[in-house]
Amino acid sequence: MSKDGKIASRAAAALLLLSLSLGGCATSTAGSSLMDARAEAPAPPKTSVYLPVEDLPPKREKPAMTPDERLKLQKELIAARDRQAPDGKARGGAARAQPMKR
Repeated sequence: MSKDGKIASRAAAALLLLSLSLGGCATSTAGSSLMDARAEAPAPPKTSVYLPVEDLPPKREKPAMTPDERLKLQKELIAARDRQAPDGKARGGAARAQPMKR
């Protein structure tokens, strides 16, 4: 086979592969139009699970925690931190943080 024959056969093979691959992209539009496609599309949902930005919840009648409950919780957290502090020092952890002063 000559050099020109090889080039021609490769070109023909490439065109055949190209036409087969592009043939899968073709769609049939017989019997339908763009208006039909719009009519079949589902309507977007009108409700949202998120509240609008300007819709704020009502103010609380009583605070989430009373000052006594807050003090009790702070003491419990400080006690838990102090119980865990020796473990952190034994493992080479950072120095114990000081409680915040108010």
